[in-house]
Amino acid sequence: MARYTGPNNRQARRVNFSILENGKDLNKRPYGPGQHGQARKRKPSNYSIQLTEKQKVRFMYGISEKQFKKTFIEAGKLKGVHGEDFLKILESRLDNLVYRIGFAQTRRGARQLVNHGHITVNGQKVDIPSYRVKVGDVIGIKESSKNHTGIEISLNNAPKRVDFISYDETKKEGTYIRLPERSELNPNINESLIVEFYSR
Repeated sequence: MARYTGPNNRQARRVNFSILENGKDLNKRPYGPGQHGQARKRKPSNYSIQLTEKQKVRFMYGISEKQFKKTFIEAGKLKGVHGEDFLKILESRLDNLVYRIGFAQTRRGARQLVNHGHITVNGQKVDIPSYRVKVGDVIGIKESSKNHTGIEISLNNAPKRVDFISYDETKKEGTYIRLPERSELNPNINESLIVEFYSR
């Protein structure tokens, strides 16, 4: 299945969840898309609730179903809590950390920066958005892209950064200093429902 390239707000309205994590994608019309978006619906089944939770996370990180399931299976092989480990792996993706640092205003924008070769990891260009960043890795901007207009605008409007990333304004580099704690991630996600979905 090809990657979704439509508007973020349509996906956000579909699952009633802010994919951008700032509420802007739900501000205008906080109900489902389509002519029946505002109609009263029947009580959702357990399957529907679990599926919606899975879609919320998949839409938020902007990855395909195949990638999503592959990452979920990988998380199950770790020793920690399956759902939490899954979210930590997703947070360790290069495109997500580029977004968290503030080089892009959305994860989709961050993915584009990585694809176009503007981003480096430990001084080496990396153009794979799903690249797994390790604790201690330094994420920066390629020298020829230091004055990239889009990056400058994003840095000037960057929200408060998460505590598991340190940022050097002089060098325009972010360091992934540790794995995130569950309390530092989106509280509106119930990862246990995703585990239940794949355990059917």
